[in-house]
Amino acid sequence: MNILDNRIIAILRDVDAENIVDVINALVGGGIISIEIPLNHSTPAAKAASLRTIQKSHETFGDQIFLGAGTILSPEEAESAANAGAKYIISPNMDPEVIKKTKSLGLASMPGAMTPSEIVDAYKNGADIVKIFPAGNLGTDYIKAIKGPLNFIPLAAVGGVNLENAGKLLMSGYQMIAVGGNLADKKAIQAGDYRKISSLARAYKEIVDTAV
Repeated sequence: MNILDNRIIAILRDVDAENIVDVINALVGGGIISIEIPLNHSTPAAKAASLRTIQKSHETFGDQIFLGAGTILSPEEAESAANAGAKYIISPNMDPEVIKKTKSLGLASMPGAMTPSEIVDAYKNGADIVKIFPAGNLGTDYIKAIKGPLNFIPLAAVGGVNLENAGKLLMSGYQMIAVGGNLADKKAIQAGDYRKISSLARAYKEIVDTAV
């Protein structure tokens, strides 16, 4: 599966291993199969737990989902994520060494950038798609201006994406969106309300499928 085959990624930040299977089941039930599990860098133990969550998700769902690892800050982390089952690597920044390692592992690369120079550098270094953060705050006018000269570079909207702006962001020039807490609602997870997560997934999927 190509990272651009699906136009929405669900970001499951700080969803623990106890809940991860139920959350992913709810997302898949709502039509979203691209899942990002970011690494938690607060402590070494937290980072190790994130990698175990990636591995558990991979072992449970296999090819039912397109699983990626986020907040990857080093080539070593990219390799650890690949060993855990990640098929694509997302970073908040543009590190050529991380991109190089990601591609050598046969994985898709989505580094973060904001300015035109950063975007071009990321693409020249091998990025498959460049993550623009915080897309929701930057708005649609920003990306329309960027896409004028850089319409050959695939871009993903990340940060502040919600039901109100998702369609507008896609129609303004982004190839895909990634949604975190506005989709994987923490209160719903804590309450075990996985129907709400499935309902939100369906709502986002409908927007993605109709935005052209």
